[in-house]
Amino acid sequence: MKLVLIITGLNTGGAETMLLKLLERLDTRFSAHVISLTSLGVLGARIAALGVPVDALGMRKGIQSSRAFMRLVRRLRALKPDVVQTFMYHADLLGGLAARLVAVPRVAWGIRNSGLALDRMSRTTRWTVRVCAQLSRHIPDRLVFCSHPARDRHVELGYDASRALVIDNGFDLDRFRPDAEARVGIRRELGISIDAPLVGMIARLDPQKNHHGFFQAAGQLHRRMPHAHYLLAGSGIDLGNADLRRWIEREELTSVVHLLGPREDIPRLLAALDICTLSSWGESFPNVLGEAMACGVPCVATDVGASRYIVGQTGQVVAPGDMTGLARAWERLLRVPGPEQLVLSQQARDRVATHFEIGMVVKQYESLYDELAMNTFEQQERAQPYAENE
Repeated sequence: MKLVLIITGLNTGGAETMLLKLLERLDTRFSAHVISLTSLGVLGARIAALGVPVDALGMRKGIQSSRAFMRLVRRLRALKPDVVQTFMYHADLLGGLAARLVAVPRVAWGIRNSGLALDRMSRTTRWTVRVCAQLSRHIPDRLVFCSHPARDRHVELGYDASRALVIDNGFDLDRFRPDAEARVGIRRELGISIDAPLVGMIARLDPQKNHHGFFQAAGQLHRRMPHAHYLLAGSGIDLGNADLRRWIEREELTSVVHLLGPREDIPRLLAALDICTLSSWGESFPNVLGEAMACGVPCVATDVGASRYIVGQTGQVVAPGDMTGLARAWERLLRVPGPEQLVLSQQARDRVATHFEIGMVVKQYESLYDELAMNTFEQQERAQPYAENE
């Protein structure tokens, strides 16, 4: 089966990482080809190393040019895929239109956003969401959501519920696993005690991630547990950012905050934590929670997107914007006695193994593609007698 996967870009993010994990495990009966509307990003080379061809069309972010769109049309016409799967709003719109223009038999859209923070998105993205909602009854055969909250919210926005399918994100339990050596090594790198409580947030600098709120919560906990430390990593997370410096200094956290910027050793960072947290205003299916839980690390997150569903009973969830509640939840978990911490750790990993193991998730995508291809075959079979009589 010829499968073309179209995505807005290939820099590190939840949708992009899920695409990579899918391609790493996709059955060989699928001949995959990836098209990035923008650049190859940081993941393009990793995808190409799998033997999967990758094209980048060079579209500028937020600008949808007719010339770039026609490059996409010509590429799809040359590839002649059986199925096109798109990821993210702009790829859904442009990839879907291009696929239908060249008569691709089946199209699936991938919606990777919760849809709960549209007011914090760019004007172009808000417009794209509205247009996609109208076209969802005409272009895609399937709408693939990464969480039930995302599905429900987009149905409210006008997306076609009859075409909706939820496939959770998946996690590699061999890559993300408990690692006592990482706990020691990261604390040595940070110059802190092996026994120092360590709360971490792995997230790029973005208004939706609410780093300001994170430091407000950290300031509250610091006044009650001054020996706790805070690890943050991700694009833009460094002291070169004036806002981060100001927030840290205002809460008097300079001595206990560690800003690591982008890192390639995320499994190691996560395994070193006592708590993984998110202070976000909006998420869809935050991968970092599942990754941390696979490492045996309990999580505390704001109740956005699929966070509550991912965490289950293995951690704690607070209302978005409730930074006092976030700080108190951190403190409750940090004060849990050692034996109970071990139980929570195992429960967190068991939940990922039961619900979100990557192999199970890839099989769901494969079933989707098989279903779409079978529908195409049956449609062709029904049309054949008419063709013979003409």
